[in-house]
Amino acid sequence: MKITPENLTPSPDLNGLCAAELLAVIAGFQQQLALKDEAIQRRDAHILLLEELLRLRRIQRFAASSEKLHQLQLFDEAEQEAEIDSLLAQLPNDLPQTAEPTVEAKAKPRQRGFSASLLRERIELTLSDEQKVGASKVFFTKVKEELQFIPAQLKVLEIWQEKAVFERDGEEVIIAANRPVHPLGKCIATPSLLGYIITSKYADGLPLYRLEQMFKRLGQEVSRTSMAHWIIRLDEVFQPLMNLLREEQNNATYLQADETRIQVLKEEGKTAQSDKWMWVTRGGPPGRPSVLFEYDPSRAGSVPVRLLDGFSGILQADGYSGYSQVCKESGLTRIGCWDHARRKFIEATQAAPSVAKGKSKPGASKADVALGYIGKLYAIEREQKERSDAERYQARQTRSVPLLAELKTWLDNNVGKVMKGSLTRQAMEYTLGQWPYLVGYCERGDLHISNVLAENAIRPFAVGRKAWLFADSAQGAKASATCYSLLETAKANDLEPSAYINHVLAQIGEADSLEKLEALLPWNVPLEPIAKKVAQYNEGK
Repeated sequence: MKITPENLTPSPDLNGLCAAELLAVIAGFQQQLALKDEAIQRRDAHILLLEELLRLRRIQRFAASSEKLHQLQLFDEAEQEAEIDSLLAQLPNDLPQTAEPTVEAKAKPRQRGFSASLLRERIELTLSDEQKVGASKVFFTKVKEELQFIPAQLKVLEIWQEKAVFERDGEEVIIAANRPVHPLGKCIATPSLLGYIITSKYADGLPLYRLEQMFKRLGQEVSRTSMAHWIIRLDEVFQPLMNLLREEQNNATYLQADETRIQVLKEEGKTAQSDKWMWVTRGGPPGRPSVLFEYDPSRAGSVPVRLLDGFSGILQADGYSGYSQVCKESGLTRIGCWDHARRKFIEATQAAPSVAKGKSKPGASKADVALGYIGKLYAIEREQKERSDAERYQARQTRSVPLLAELKTWLDNNVGKVMKGSLTRQAMEYTLGQWPYLVGYCERGDLHISNVLAENAIRPFAVGRKAWLFADSAQGAKASATCYSLLETAKANDLEPSAYINHVLAQIGEADSLEKLEALLPWNVPLEPIAKKVAQYNEGK
């Protein structure tokens, strides 16, 4: 807009004003300046928050996503590590002067030779008869071992049933040999092929369209539609076993829970783009852990109420409010997850502005200090990892509880000194809001400082989701939850997942009683644990 005398704000005529009137005008100007300064400060604070969020989003999109960040792993320079320790030492309430255990990096043993469980074939390199003429002795020495790959192949099993004809009372009676019970009845896929499809998709993250291409290269087209249909039909077959696993899990005194998004294209009452949820609960009686996935289009608190029906004990989860309903209705004790609190402080340090080249590095931030405290809590847990529950409980009471009290005091004293809305302020407020739950792990020695076991169980689903992207229907999502449950429960019981799922598929068709179903639970099957196989391999080397 062009500036003209007409659109200029006229200056007040100060001529003829008395001293009191001049002071009033000056006070008005000062008030206007103060309001403008306040608006500028709000704008600058908003810009700082936006820049912080922008840096975080760039890091989340382009940088490595590892969360293995502790106090001493946040910095590249030893001087900064020392600076944090110095700052912690200057706090009003000093941290307990307990030496952290030295964690020595264990070198991974070099594998020598091959597993004794592998099929072996002897290849003899012989001398010719002319070369052996006149030799006093001939013998063989093993000069090397090589690992050979035998490509997968498809084989057609022709099922021929023998029948006998008898003449009885002038009529022919035919008796046929018994046929093995197939879990799906009429199906062209053997239980072993069904097991391979389930393992490939849900343990190895291969979407069905890739399996379709692989089977075509092997000489037979197996459509992804057929494979999806088989998996959905198997969900009904597996349901009695899943009911037993859920009942067994809810008999425990300690469970962990988590949930993650899943896209389902065809869900009644919801759009394809809307969020649906895969819920996970992990735990069980001693020696009988299970990992159970459950699909539900809702994230409401009624879902964990349904899943944890009959459970009474301690529930560990993140800060999501949806778990409050089941804790209230079932009288559960809820404890929190320090991984979630720590992750928020890590994001705050990652989003901190970078230091320009040639400038001195700033001092340790409040997020760094909080991570220093949290790192010491985790160090205590690492030291007590191999100890008994009683020893772990004692260490927490004598070392972790005082450290937690120091951290709580520091958070209370410093949360008001951090800019509202910043990632550091959000992390501090989240930790204080979750404090009654975060300190709960110290009440028993068998509890965990974080919900990491449930998160580790849900990780294969998150990885596989990047490959297959979505489920077509609610039936497919439910069937996927069942397959993930069986495979992850096998892992939790130290069983090779493909061996377990193949064993279940081979036997479940004839499991027509409760006793036969219970025999298929992972802690009852006659399969060798992975740890035992590894020990046998190490002994045989």
